[in-house]
Amino acid sequence: MALAPASSGGESVIPEVEMNSGADQAAATVRVTVVQSASVFYDTPATLDKAEKLIAEAAGYGSQLVLFPEVFIGGYPHGCTFGLVVGNRTAKGKEDFRKYHASAIDVPGPEVSRLAALAGKYKVFLVIGVVERVGYTLYNTVLTFDPLGKYLGKHRKLMPTALERVFWGCGDGSTIPVYDTPLGKIGALICWENRMPLMRTAMYAKGVEIYCAPTVDCMTTWQASMTHIALEGGCFVLSAIPFTRRKDYPPPPEYTFGGLEEEPSPESVVCSGGSVIISPSGTVLAGPNFKGEALLTADLDLGEIVRAKFDFDVVGHYSRPEVLSLVVKTDPKDAVSFVSDAEKTSAGKRDDVLKTMTTHL
Repeated sequence: MALAPASSGGESVIPEVEMNSGADQAAATVRVTVVQSASVFYDTPATLDKAEKLIAEAAGYGSQLVLFPEVFIGGYPHGCTFGLVVGNRTAKGKEDFRKYHASAIDVPGPEVSRLAALAGKYKVFLVIGVVERVGYTLYNTVLTFDPLGKYLGKHRKLMPTALERVFWGCGDGSTIPVYDTPLGKIGALICWENRMPLMRTAMYAKGVEIYCAPTVDCMTTWQASMTHIALEGGCFVLSAIPFTRRKDYPPPPEYTFGGLEEEPSPESVVCSGGSVIISPSGTVLAGPNFKGEALLTADLDLGEIVRAKFDFDVVGHYSRPEVLSLVVKTDPKDAVSFVSDAEKTSAGKRDDVLKTMTTHL
């Protein structure tokens, strides 16, 4: 394990997992790094530059996988109310959303291409939180890239929490991937969707072995959740949490913190970190760190997954499908669907055949 201060300053190409595939767990060891750092708020190019420095530093430690916090690209709008009260939205709040929308990224898009290039340049699997822009709707999304510089896919947060529901859309079952890689089976859930038992069960059923949990939850109770998931899933859990201060956001009046009696000082801690890496036995391998920006690095003995599953395999020998079962709907949920004339004609012919069959019956 190593702990070091951080520097200042398309289409899926890997298939989803099959339960019996993945890394050779007899002897494999994987070195991973969790990034605990702040975004450069409202400045996506600068945040990407900062991400490159952090990836380079992690790669210098020999890390094969690098995990960044929730919405590292685009930033988490701590304290921002977007001018909302029930029945009204202020002009400043709407302008705040315009600037936040401008800081988001398109997937695919130039920022995604750059992140893919960084993963390829530094030969790492990269898992990073972004604010995804789809037209005028934003999503809290995690992107995954491989060491060949390929974009593997994305996961959209299924259920934003509290006021997040105002400025982020909801994901659906079509973006809950677990990727089968030479390092093992990698997947990610974001922040409090890690508290959703059925979401976790879907991940376990897909065979997740390196379970990534980017978040902004810096409360000490988060550590209990991460330990529980490691034990429950028999997997390694990596949780990346930002460490941010008031000065990481634009100064007032451009950016103000709501719900406080007075504006915090520039050095005030907004999010205190707590990033951690936990083994399938519940052993803390790195962290939690509440001291500042940092990189947390640990070596994962993948054989420990098998040893843990011998005791408890939540979707295997410890399941009772005749009593309890889960159905996951993985089709995308689109607001609008367009049907071509050819498809309408084909559908009409099928209806006519069915009517004829019904009449004869």
